[in-house]
Amino acid sequence: MKRIAIAAVFSVAAGFSPPDGALKRAATPYVMVLGIAQDGGYPQAGCNRPDCVAAWRNLKLRRHVSSLAIVDPVSHQRWIIDATPDFPVQLRMIDGVVPDGILLTHAHIGHYLGLAQLGREVMGTRGIRVYAMPRMRSFLEHNGPWDQLVRLGNIVIEALEDGRELRLSERIVVTPIVVPHRDEYSETVAFIIRGPTRSILWLPDIDRWSSAIDSVIARVDIAYIDGTFYDATELPGRDLSEIPHPLMVESMKRFASERAKIRFIHLNQSNPALRDPAKVERAGFRVARERERVGL
Repeated sequence: MKRIAIAAVFSVAAGFSPPDGALKRAATPYVMVLGIAQDGGYPQAGCNRPDCVAAWRNLKLRRHVSSLAIVDPVSHQRWIIDATPDFPVQLRMIDGVVPDGILLTHAHIGHYLGLAQLGREVMGTRGIRVYAMPRMRSFLEHNGPWDQLVRLGNIVIEALEDGRELRLSERIVVTPIVVPHRDEYSETVAFIIRGPTRSILWLPDIDRWSSAIDSVIARVDIAYIDGTFYDATELPGRDLSEIPHPLMVESMKRFASERAKIRFIHLNQSNPALRDPAKVERAGFRVARERERVGL
């Protein structure tokens, strides 16, 4: 993105005028999907199904844990939603630049373990802002090894409040929204990201839909939502009531009138749509793709 902007400046200086649309695109803030899989990624540890074996052998078949980058190419700032176990690779997706901040959704393993990369054993960062809800903040401050990140100043925890806007830059505002989930260690939030022209919902985890969430989805332009399980048949021997998520087949019925804006994320490795999204797409929905961008 920086290269596009710089190229545009040199073209103008040399007497060439790039199309107005190109300059506008170069300056537009955007989000970029850094991963679409559930906390364990794809393939998950210990999986020896034929498709997993193929993915172990072929990097192109693998999928990273759900995460989203927010980028403002004018201020050259960038933020990441959730520090996943795939944080090193996902940092390279945004050119390896240390983010200006990390926004955490909750304390399940796919959403905060990557913070360890900021510590003295790896990056040794100074003062990276980590935005967290009250219970999430307390969890990090009072449990190792996360408390060491705070004591050594690798991270600085900034408070989030349910429904309160947080201005990341002059052109980007995010709002955390508490959603129901298995909250053993922290609250769980989704984020609404608003730019100059478009709003995005990022909601990787939720136990069940509600009229309140329906209303949020109706108001945004693009909704990235929990697609952990396709239907109730894919985890034989597991009690899904212990790991509740809305089934994709149910979500597609519920949000049929909003299908054009729905993009599923956080797909478990058991979800057939992770490997073959055709059935979902024929119904007018989408499975998000890694590295896809949406302008704000």
